[in-house]
Amino acid sequence: MAFTEEQLVRYSRHIILTEVGGKGQKKIGQAKVLVVGAGGLGSPIALYLAAAGVGTLGLIDADAVDLSNLQRQIIHHTSDIGRPKVLSAQEKIVAINPDVKVVPYQENLNAENALKIFNEFEYIIDGTDNFPAKFLINDAAYFAKKPLIHAGILRFEGQIFTILPGTSACYRCIFPEPPPAGLIPTCQEAGVLGALAGLIGTLQGTEVLKLILGIGKPLTDRILKYDALRTQFREVPIRKNPDCPLCGTHPTLQTLQVQEQPVCEINPTASLRPQDMGH
Repeated sequence: MAFTEEQLVRYSRHIILTEVGGKGQKKIGQAKVLVVGAGGLGSPIALYLAAAGVGTLGLIDADAVDLSNLQRQIIHHTSDIGRPKVLSAQEKIVAINPDVKVVPYQENLNAENALKIFNEFEYIIDGTDNFPAKFLINDAAYFAKKPLIHAGILRFEGQIFTILPGTSACYRCIFPEPPPAGLIPTCQEAGVLGALAGLIGTLQGTEVLKLILGIGKPLTDRILKYDALRTQFREVPIRKNPDCPLCGTHPTLQTLQVQEQPVCEINPTASLRPQDMGH
């Protein structure tokens, strides 16, 4: 892969970084990343990965743009209301960087299509806002052996961690099953600070670029939590659970399962144990 004069200028601030250089930028250009969810988290992820020159960017989301999305889902504009999110996002990505190949999936991720879609990509990023999707993404990434960057936001708090299947703690190591229905508030009831999606989504984009380049220390076996009201980051150490039903010593989950749970947020009053959050 030889850079054109225009690409040398476009990616010059990457190329002058010793940790990236021309070789690293070529790695970015050859990478295939799937973003599950073209909403609050997916928006900054897609925009920054497009700007970085990720070669193939997959987007999966069955929803259409709604007026209430625009407070945080910055890849969509007022004129996009009613349009499929993946097509709205594709338009903005191509406008930012025509080098990027966008693969839109205007459908819901489910147990039937997850592995087929995941196998087309090298890295998976979770930008979803509900428990069934997060468990499905975690399990599919494990079976497909794809690195996964999980994150979630709620009200004024966010969290992120990276999962390397078979090596680091997975989502089920921390949360074996979804919480009981009705225990926690819905997305609409809890609310979320719009700018928080930009901060956490950008961290996810940074994390996947590190994995592509093979630089730095991945955010594995630790959850990075952010409190916007206090402007405070905190790390919560986690570890691989030998009794995990998915990646433990004696796994009980052998196939993808969808666990119905009509909630999308966490109990914000829970104690210090890590929690799942949506957007």
